[in-house]
Amino acid sequence: MVSVLKPVERPLALGEQVYHTLRAYLRNGVLVAGQPLQEVQLAEKLGVSRTPVREALARLANDGLLVTEGRSFTVPALTREDIDEIYEIRFLIEPAAMRRIAPLAVEPARRGTIEAALRDAEAAHAAFNTEAFRAANVRFRSAWLALVPNRRLVRVIEQYADHMQHIRTLTLGDASVRGIVLQGLQKITAALAAGDGEAAATAMHAHLLEAKRCFIVAVGVDDEPEVATAPAARRKEER
Repeated sequence: MVSVLKPVERPLALGEQVYHTLRAYLRNGVLVAGQPLQEVQLAEKLGVSRTPVREALARLANDGLLVTEGRSFTVPALTREDIDEIYEIRFLIEPAAMRRIAPLAVEPARRGTIEAALRDAEAAHAAFNTEAFRAANVRFRSAWLALVPNRRLVRVIEQYADHMQHIRTLTLGDASVRGIVLQGLQKITAALAAGDGEAAATAMHAHLLEAKRCFIVAVGVDDEPEVATAPAARRKEER
């Protein structure tokens, strides 16, 4: 009798809930670069004590999503060097993840949520609905990440993608940028539907290159030299 009992499922600890809440605010652009975040004010707004807020802020700082300034935390304003370094990592891991999931995504049932998110993005773009497009773009990323079997890899991808989220809320307000993003999503989806890992990896790399270009323009650092981030194969082609 006792052997069949199962542990009681417990809700996330309060500090964990605050962490995920603040991270969602960062992703959605509610918390913007340069905005000071102090324990007391956040605790009051979230209706919790200062301890879970302090724990959450420390974790976000450890993730590189916040920096400390005196007694408060701040969303960092990214420099060109920051962007180059972040995208150097993303160029390495996200195309590799695409290559990994392509054999899985060839099955219609497995890529159903990816295609549904793409359809929503297409409809939102046609309707000039920025918020709906942003939401569809987030769902698209979540859908393909759900197919990645290596959960550690997923966490790393999410961490470095989150560094750019508060800028993405600005760039996707531009209809021309949304059109570029949509083309990238369409090419990625087509490659996945064909089960072509190399094509999916190439499409993701191109998608990231366009995203980086848009972010550089958005933060106004396009006059600084760019760190080379193209894969070896691409560099050979450019010679």
